[in-house]
Amino acid sequence: MGIKRGYDLFARSEYIRNRRRKVGIDDIQKRFDTSPQVAEFDFGPDLAAPIRYRLKGVAGSSISLILSSVFKKNKVHHVAIFNDREEAAYFFNDVQNVIAGNRVFFFPHSDRKPYQEQDLEEEYRGKQRDSENGLMRAEVLNALNVRKRPILIVTYPEALSEKVITKQSLVKNTLAVQIGDNLSQEFINEMLFELDFERVDFVHEPGQFAIRGGIVDIWSYSNEKPYRVELFGEEVDSLRTFDPVNQLSIQDHQYITVVPDVQKQAAKELRQSFLEFIPSTTAVWVKNFELIQERIADEFKKAEERYAEVGTGVVQLAPDELFFSEGDFLNQLSAFSQIEFDRPSLFKPDVEVRFNQTLQTAFNKNFDLLITDLTNHTKNGFYNYLFAANPKQITRLHQIFSDILENRESTEKPFDFEGINSAIHEGFIDHDLKLICYTDHQIFERYHRYRLKEGFADAERQINLKELTSLKTGDFVVHIDHGVGEYSGIQKIEVNGKMQEAIRLIYKGGDVLYVSIHSLHRISKYIGKDGTPPKINKLGSNAWQSLKNKTKKKVKEVAYDLIKLYAERKMKEGFGFTPDTYLQTELESSFIYEDTPDQVKSTAAVKADMEKPYPMDRLVCGDVGFGKTEIAIRAAFKAATDGKQVAVLAPTTILTLQHFKTFQSRLEQFPVTVDYINRFRSTKEQKDILKRLAEGKIDILIGTHRLVSKDIKFKDLGLMIVDEEQKFGVAVKDKLKMIKINVDTLTLTATPIPRTLQFSLLGARDLSIINTPPPNRYPVQTELHTFNEAVIKDAIYAELTRNGQIFFIHNRIQNIADVGNMIKKIVPEASVEFAHGQMEGKLLEDIMLRFIEGDFDVLVSTTIIESGLDIPNANTIIINQAQNFGLSDLHQMRGRVGRSNKKAFCYLLCPPLSSVTTEARKRLNAIEQFSDLGSGFSIAMRDLDIRGAGNLLGGEQSGFITDIGYETYQKILQEAIEELKETEFKELFKEEKDKNFVADCQLESDLEVHIPDDYVNNITERMSIYRNLADVNTEEQLTEFKEGMIDRFGPLTPPVERMLKSKRLIWAGKDSGMEKVVYKQKKLIGYFIGDKTSRFFESAKFGQVLRYVQSHSTKVQIRERNDRLSLVFTNVSTLDEAVNLLQALMNIPSDD
Repeated sequence: MGIKRGYDLFARSEYIRNRRRKVGIDDIQKRFDTSPQVAEFDFGPDLAAPIRYRLKGVAGSSISLILSSVFKKNKVHHVAIFNDREEAAYFFNDVQNVIAGNRVFFFPHSDRKPYQEQDLEEEYRGKQRDSENGLMRAEVLNALNVRKRPILIVTYPEALSEKVITKQSLVKNTLAVQIGDNLSQEFINEMLFELDFERVDFVHEPGQFAIRGGIVDIWSYSNEKPYRVELFGEEVDSLRTFDPVNQLSIQDHQYITVVPDVQKQAAKELRQSFLEFIPSTTAVWVKNFELIQERIADEFKKAEERYAEVGTGVVQLAPDELFFSEGDFLNQLSAFSQIEFDRPSLFKPDVEVRFNQTLQTAFNKNFDLLITDLTNHTKNGFYNYLFAANPKQITRLHQIFSDILENRESTEKPFDFEGINSAIHEGFIDHDLKLICYTDHQIFERYHRYRLKEGFADAERQINLKELTSLKTGDFVVHIDHGVGEYSGIQKIEVNGKMQEAIRLIYKGGDVLYVSIHSLHRISKYIGKDGTPPKINKLGSNAWQSLKNKTKKKVKEVAYDLIKLYAERKMKEGFGFTPDTYLQTELESSFIYEDTPDQVKSTAAVKADMEKPYPMDRLVCGDVGFGKTEIAIRAAFKAATDGKQVAVLAPTTILTLQHFKTFQSRLEQFPVTVDYINRFRSTKEQKDILKRLAEGKIDILIGTHRLVSKDIKFKDLGLMIVDEEQKFGVAVKDKLKMIKINVDTLTLTATPIPRTLQFSLLGARDLSIINTPPPNRYPVQTELHTFNEAVIKDAIYAELTRNGQIFFIHNRIQNIADVGNMIKKIVPEASVEFAHGQMEGKLLEDIMLRFIEGDFDVLVSTTIIESGLDIPNANTIIINQAQNFGLSDLHQMRGRVGRSNKKAFCYLLCPPLSSVTTEARKRLNAIEQFSDLGSGFSIAMRDLDIRGAGNLLGGEQSGFITDIGYETYQKILQEAIEELKETEFKELFKEEKDKNFVADCQLESDLEVHIPDDYVNNITERMSIYRNLADVNTEEQLTEFKEGMIDRFGPLTPPVERMLKSKRLIWAGKDSGMEKVVYKQKKLIGYFIGDKTSRFFESAKFGQVLRYVQSHSTKVQIRERNDRLSLVFTNVSTLDEAVNLLQALMNIPSDD
């Protein structure tokens, strides 16, 4: 009775809660708005003198709510100064929950080191971070200059210490534009050159502008997105922001201001401190007065030291002209009303405002403790609020609470709580307002990440990827029919007196092939193994065709086996696990990171498979650090709670230990026994494990291939988890195949399976792909440097001061010991060991194990470190000679750090960039910018995809991919699987109806179809547009493409209009079963599939074509030449008419 009653009461309070309207953070904010403490603040122009306030008893993120209430009440600007960038950023995120985004600004430091040569700086660090911070600084100064309404600015000492442009100079250097203004292109051009803007073909970073026809694109430093100004003659007709990646418009504006790089302008103009720039009525909030004062003094001192190092030979501005001294800071700050809210300073306040708050209690994931706490607070009249960025977390908490209460024998009235769908950084309790504000990341002990504006950085990363994948003259390309050639640019050719553009490819012996812009989808950039040039084919020889046939034959064999296994398994009887229990929910909620959408999907798919009556065989594939192990733990736990045993198989002894530690720490609060077996266990221990396993006393056993040996007897094995299956030998794989037939199997791999392969393999393998990284992981801070002992020393010392460990990658065994000695010499305090692949196995394993255990600080090694290895305490990696590694290697090596909630660092050491190849420089820039986990890498890292394909389909496949290029291989694989589905496995896939019989239809015409030079004059961009058009496959995409062209380049010209219409002709032909459509000299011919045995000729589609021909015999004839059927229409005057005729073939009503 007690259990039921407790649960009913909780359900009733739930019901009351749900009946009320949805509560948000604004409701809590209102409580602060009306608090007596907020009423004590008074700022404004009427004050006789500035007032100093001191806040006492403030805890956690409540400062964001207090400041917001004061901000709303007093119509003045506010500046909040925090101790460092991280604190400021967390507060900035908190306050954005309650103050509109366009009224809160972040003011960072410019990231330019004083007196450092700019070209060196740009060579090694790239302009990205500088531009990002420059944007945010300019945005703040511009807002102070033009906004009428008060704004809140969040900053920190390093940002304040740099002086800024004066207000007068900013006004003088700002270009304001509104709709209806008269502006000539010459004036805009001149004005922007004066402001140091750079003219380019397409704008992709702040400080650039482009002019095309009547369109002017400008990226102002005061805006996150660039502006597009459209002129009608000399009148401004429209103003809009656009996306720099796809160059399409986003939003219309009535008025814009264009601001140059204020840091650069300040170098030419007078400067002033930020405190001199802001109005005197501004209220300044200071977190820790003495610490901030100290940091400003430090920055000034550093500038003085660097100035002294530069010497008198170079003309430079003195430090006091560029930086703010401590004395000036104190003098200028005293002119403002101030609010101190953390550590009291030596100054006496005029007003002391007392709050009665404490920090969120630490629950250490103990939900019973949390329930007791919330229940006690409810009894004492408190309102309980739980904050979570993800609404799913609130649902999870409800579920955990109701499950726990259902099992209690208590009749006491439980608590009530409101879930608030917002994230704050730190929870708090306000005893005066009777408020409990707890955060889910503190309850679950998760890391919480701040986010600043990333629009520009994202754009730059995407544009760099675009560059990596764009076609440049000299690149190798693969034509599906003719093989590998060299791209030699775009050429205008004449067809029956009409101009067209074609792609020029050069083959062996200098042979030239022109590819129509309609057939661009038949060519693809050659992507083989990193850096290996392909063999160029000869036109007209059958070598390419026989290579394709050979590949197809092999691929078909592999695919046949895969599909056969898949079909067999579906027929077998397995164990259907029961649905989730509350224990499962509790385990999943206690995951330290927030689940990503892919993780949620994969977890659901794995659990759904386990609940099915036939055995599961699912492959979960995700990048390093994407949470595959977590999915395995959840699956293992589900099996264990259903009384089944689980075997976890890993390829190396060290990985088994690693998995054991991970499983054990995740499951220690739960009634599950985890153990491991490998050669580190003594014979006695092994015997004991085998005995307990056979008795069913071990739920989860982790081991190497030893797990599949004969002496291992499970009492009731229900799930087999295999990590990196491709690393096991053939014998182990064969044993696994036998087990898989009737035991659920989950395979994990870190090598990505290319997305295109995933689609091809549907029906051959159950795949779950995790593409999204955990959202609250820190990006690994990646820096590029020349080899420099000082950099290495600083990096190692920085890691040692926080008791961390360091990887140093040096890929030459010959002098690896010397590198280890060099590190010992420059950092004598560090204990250093080295490891490489030619060491004796046991010794290597021993070194790795000691590193995991934290016995030494620096591991110098070649690239052999196990990619799955997870050492949370190693958070710095230094990669020597980084220019010699491919993108994927760099990415996977970097993935070894940043696995915990500590900030991680990756230092890439290479010779001066001027001496490395262009390709290597691009790779290094890309890896430096893509610091987020999984940040769009798949596009650039095809060599990883190739490895993935090799692992999934067998090693020899990688050889074929190298020969014919990745894209072509993929097309062949697709064809092979389609053919198998139509022949051998017809029955298995009979539900796949209404398919296209033609994979591709080619068009030949004598129409003038191309992009004229005066419409788009940049050749690379024209090529890019042609390639994008080749990927357009639906009417919606075509409309979108057309609108995009008009948006970027103005009204379409007739040749472009015809080019877009001809896509419809290709689609209609493909839909009618034609492999080729020719439209020349008013004659339209459609050639049907060449293979007479194709099922197309028995299909309803072909029947429809025949009926059309019978009923329109005057218009159309059907012919057969050289064993090939074609349809001929004569007297077709226009392209529109041609499109209508082919569309009509499929649109006539059928007899059934």
